[in-house]
Amino acid sequence: MYQVTFVFENEDKRLEVSAAPESTLLEVARAANVAIDAPCSGNGSCGKCRVKLVEGTLDSMPNSHISEADYLDGWRLACASKVIANVTVMVPDIASAYQSRMKTADLSSGEEIAIFEKLQADIQAAGVAFANSFVDLSITMDEPSLDDTMPDNERLEWALQAASGCERVVLPYFVLKKLAKVLRQSDFSVRVIAEQKNGVLTVYDVRPADNTHPVCALAIDIGTTTVSAVLVDLFTGKLLSKASAGNGQIRYGADVINRIIEQGKPGGVKRLQDAIIQQTLSPLIAAMCADAKAVASDIVRVCIASNTTMNHLFLGVDANPVRMEPYIPSFFRVENLRCGGLHLPVHPEAQLLIAPNIGSYVGGDITAGAFTSLIWDKDEFSLFIDLGTNGEIVFGNRDFMMSCACSAGPAFEGGDISCGMRATDGAIEAVKLDCVTMEPTITVVGEPGQKPVGICGSGIIDIIAELYRCGIISSKGKFVREGKRVVRDHHGMGRYVIAFAEESETGREISITEVDVDSFIRAKGAIFSAISIMLSSLDMDVSVLEHIYVAGGIGSGINMENAIRIGMFPDVEREKFAYIGNSSLAGAYAMARSDAAAEKVHEIAANMTYLELSTNPRYMDEFVAACFLPHTDAALFPSAVQEV
Repeated sequence: MYQVTFVFENEDKRLEVSAAPESTLLEVARAANVAIDAPCSGNGSCGKCRVKLVEGTLDSMPNSHISEADYLDGWRLACASKVIANVTVMVPDIASAYQSRMKTADLSSGEEIAIFEKLQADIQAAGVAFANSFVDLSITMDEPSLDDTMPDNERLEWALQAASGCERVVLPYFVLKKLAKVLRQSDFSVRVIAEQKNGVLTVYDVRPADNTHPVCALAIDIGTTTVSAVLVDLFTGKLLSKASAGNGQIRYGADVINRIIEQGKPGGVKRLQDAIIQQTLSPLIAAMCADAKAVASDIVRVCIASNTTMNHLFLGVDANPVRMEPYIPSFFRVENLRCGGLHLPVHPEAQLLIAPNIGSYVGGDITAGAFTSLIWDKDEFSLFIDLGTNGEIVFGNRDFMMSCACSAGPAFEGGDISCGMRATDGAIEAVKLDCVTMEPTITVVGEPGQKPVGICGSGIIDIIAELYRCGIISSKGKFVREGKRVVRDHHGMGRYVIAFAEESETGREISITEVDVDSFIRAKGAIFSAISIMLSSLDMDVSVLEHIYVAGGIGSGINMENAIRIGMFPDVEREKFAYIGNSSLAGAYAMARSDAAAEKVHEIAANMTYLELSTNPRYMDEFVAACFLPHTDAALFPSAVQEV
């Protein structure tokens, strides 16, 4: 056995672990719970698991992802470096890493609050009541005496029956365990949090009468790359906290297939479940509770909206059938779940609602998102597009809805892109080029003066559209102009340098390569070809569309003109487009706050038709045709012209 010492950049922390000979550094890091970004799950294709050799020797050779200069400076790929002696390595603090900087939203401006208030108003206008079955009761009882020896639980049950009109009262173990102490500390005057449904009152908590803690609901969007959550007052709907973080499962691959494969290995079910619950959700919930001045037991309802695979991995259910023909998951919908069994840091009896799946690759994030887009309440035809690690699309109106998923890959969230990252501090989210000088003007996420670290989805759309507009790349994505910022390697492969090393936060250049452009062209081609197949399967075309709703956390918003220029979205009137942000989280919020909204989401899922693109004989032809800028059929994109 050898000793591997991990030191962490920008942290005064060291971790020493044992490693079996010939183990890769990535395997050692995973076993030691050290966060090293590995979107390709260690197959050597992404080049993002970079570490720096500080002391000792590794069995590792230069490769296409590590230049000779970087190699001499000590940089190695963790997945391609075997341990052959005692070694010390530095783990870089990169913003693309899965655990990068949990972010709690600042609610003081009111912008975040206004978004959810508008959502609630829109849903109510569509006829869905924003109410739930929880009640907050103030109860005062006679104290026991030698003449009144009724036990505490019966005394409370009788008082609650009289106050609520319910014939049956249920006291769970959590309440029974604390009941005697709370009653006597409060002189038998208490505040009772309960759910009243079908004549049954289920008690969640008994608190002293002067306890003013909020009764909370937690809505969570578990994305393949990013996890977002909001904590709200269950009665008033007040937004108490909002936060986001990277999904800890990304160390096992950027896409769902690699994670399913990892889950199938010995101990994989627990590793994947711990990565999301213990390493991602638990610290996220703790931070939100601290921000809201609440405690874990204040959260009595949790709603999860995530894709089909994430639902399986979260619950610890075998996801392997999802990726195997005929692609049948273990469940589409599950009910009557409680959070205690999953060890979430909330009330142990808290309800766990999961937005229903409708296919192996169209999950609860899409049913929740389609609900918030309100296409089910419109007569005109609408298109809902969710851009995440995969691309999911819903088309329809109040009479019918059809959905499909396309394998767009993680490019929209920065995966598969050499300098890609999620939309957090340091991410380039917008780019404009001068067609003559080829100099860029960039917008970076973060405080004024923030230097760029990488580029997120909206920025990638912009840079590729601008490179094409200025004639720097051809319709095939090849560099055809020369200049200071167009650099070629010894194979002649070009890249455009958005920020030189001295201009970036990390001291490394930020560029977009021909390989990156090709990856993104395939991703955008998957989206457009899926739209084409869905519409043509119904004997329709883009002319029928009245609304196009685009969702996903790929940046502060998408430049629709640029998305059309590269052939990702149909070339229709721009006023038909609307960017609606994280619709999955919005839908989870609505389900957590409103029983009627939760019922409506299940109704939408039950009535939605799922189109399996992989079995459509025309899909591959459509996809290949869409893998150009903007498309092989230029007549489809009359406004996508080059200016140089």
